[in-house]
Amino acid sequence: MLQSSVTLLTQPAWRIIDQSGLGPHFEAKHSFAIDDTLCSTVGKGLSQAVARSWVHHDTIVLGIQDTKLPFLSEGTAFLREQGYRVIVRNSGGLAVVLDEGVLNLSLIFSETEKGIDINRGYDAMWDLMKELFKENDVKIEAKEIVGSYCPGSYDLSINEKKFAGISQRRLRGGVAVQIYLCINKSGSERAELIRKFYDIALKGERTKFSYPQIKPHTMASLSELLDCELSVQDVMLKLLITLKSFSEKIYSSQLTAEELELFTANLQRMVDRNEKVFGLST
Repeated sequence: MLQSSVTLLTQPAWRIIDQSGLGPHFEAKHSFAIDDTLCSTVGKGLSQAVARSWVHHDTIVLGIQDTKLPFLSEGTAFLREQGYRVIVRNSGGLAVVLDEGVLNLSLIFSETEKGIDINRGYDAMWDLMKELFKENDVKIEAKEIVGSYCPGSYDLSINEKKFAGISQRRLRGGVAVQIYLCINKSGSERAELIRKFYDIALKGERTKFSYPQIKPHTMASLSELLDCELSVQDVMLKLLITLKSFSEKIYSSQLTAEELELFTANLQRMVDRNEKVFGLST
């Protein structure tokens, strides 16, 4: 593990906000507003470093660039017909699938605390994942997997099949390093859904921005790749044990009164963004 990543993961204490079991009524718009809120309080020194886990049911999260698709409304109508909610997040990247077999994790640091450049934030999350699954004797690589959805240079893969993607959001002195982990179910079926979405939303038109040509076989879940049944709860336990090894203590927490006030304003920004894209129906 890189020394710079070790120093970033090593904290006096990790504040744990576990929202992985809130169920289908917990909306993704809330999650992105919560991370913005925590970036602010961690950045101001009002909170220690936070590890927040979250799960959303049957949701497609689009990136800002996806809103420029020429037939977006037809593409999103298709996704809703398949039983998915559709939202636009407040950051870059492209469409991803969230469901009960996908665990999301945000590590939120103070940007000024230890001088976090972009690669260092990505490396910290990558190294944390290697620690989580070190007993499985597999090589987890970080590189772009061409043919996956939301491709990027920090796609995490085993044997050339992507199971996770990492992103970052920097706001008000805080850094949120976010990952989605496909824990179980079929990774290729998730990819096929997004492939169909882009086919419908593009209809073969040429656009200024190049959208991914998705090849479903490039994606898999950890259960498929490790050839064992994994649950979100299994990975959560690994996460808590690993974070405890990097700190003197971990403790469970919820949003404070001050954070709830900030959250309300941040959520309204998310609602406004989505209404602008989709109309009042969202």
